[in-house]
Amino acid sequence: MRYKNAKDILPKDILALIQLYTDGEYIYIPRKAEHRKKWGEDTGTKADTAARNERIYAEYRLGRKVDELAHEYFLSEKSIQRIVTWGKKQQKQTD
Repeated sequence: MRYKNAKDILPKDILALIQLYTDGEYIYIPRKAEHRKKWGEDTGTKADTAARNERIYAEYRLGRKVDELAHEYFLSEKSIQRIVTWGKKQQKQTD
């Protein structure tokens, strides 16, 4: 997201109205609800994280220990435990 100058995109009367509330300040105008994107939707981060978590759970099921996985994936042991719990829930749903 990059900044745009309000004087270049807003009609003068709307710009003057906004200046009554905030003069020279930065403001954020949120997207409409129907145009919002979910976290990681554009970058693929969500898919990458899901694939990583699936690998971690598969390795855990093969006998890898939580502390080993935490060290290898640069995560806390608590994060690995959460991933394992998530994996167990996913497995129950598919069984």
